[in-house]
Amino acid sequence: MRRLAGILTAFLLSLGVVTPAAADTTATYQVWSWNVAGWAMNKASVDNNMVKGAVSSIQARGAQFVALNEICWQQYKEIQSRLATAGWPQDTANFSRFAEQRADVCNGEAFGEAIFSKFPLGTAQKVLLPQDDTKEQRQLLCAPLVARPQLRFCTAHITPYSTNVQQLQKVLSVLEQQNASGDTTLIAGDFNAQPSWGRLDDWYDAELKTEVNIQNRGQYRELDDLDPICAGYGETTTENNTEGPCGHPKKIDLIFVRKNHLKGPYSEDSLAIAQNCTGGKPCSDHRIIVGTVTIDR
Repeated sequence: MRRLAGILTAFLLSLGVVTPAAADTTATYQVWSWNVAGWAMNKASVDNNMVKGAVSSIQARGAQFVALNEICWQQYKEIQSRLATAGWPQDTANFSRFAEQRADVCNGEAFGEAIFSKFPLGTAQKVLLPQDDTKEQRQLLCAPLVARPQLRFCTAHITPYSTNVQQLQKVLSVLEQQNASGDTTLIAGDFNAQPSWGRLDDWYDAELKTEVNIQNRGQYRELDDLDPICAGYGETTTENNTEGPCGHPKKIDLIFVRKNHLKGPYSEDSLAIAQNCTGGKPCSDHRIIVGTVTIDR
């Protein structure tokens, strides 16, 4: 029966009735995410090792999707250029999207968030989030793949201020709308909320119940929520604080996927912050996180 199905699929492919992407709807992806502190710690620099380190890590980790928070336009364009030169994307003219959140920093250039994809991207979706107490207008940034239009990659940098809960709820509502439309969404970014906090109970899968993460009622898995280092929570994504459980610094950088789209195992690693940027200082106040996940679409 399986052989017959394979013959039928091959025949339909030859006729152009289905595409290779449609014929094979399960795939494993590497997701790479970093809040780069592009202005706060790197002052819009493109040559102080932050950009170089990011590009090197993206390639070394075999990433196919990349999310960057707190990035200056100059840094975004430099990463774009270096990845294109390195032959990382399939289409060097169509593999990244940027969302401006402020215009009065970064030496006069835009400041915001970005996504990169090894695969060509479709039209970006930018959703304004509830305004906080600052000048920054935060957004949810998403884009589908051209070859797999029902697979979307998103990023968000949620405010740490007064509207944190409202922004989390807004992002979740958009992801649920995407799911209702038949889309599979991967989202990575700085949520400024810890897995153990009640405000993420609507996110985390109701079946996930651990000592530090209980009373969940959601539908999503965070790619590090099975890590035994701190079950239900995962590895730290920051350093030099004592704000997290299990004797570790806090984790606020997360990668989520809705559980109904999971088609295999998933995992996530947190990488130590590089210390070789300007003056031998840390390149960010956040760690890079790298996730592996098998999903449909």
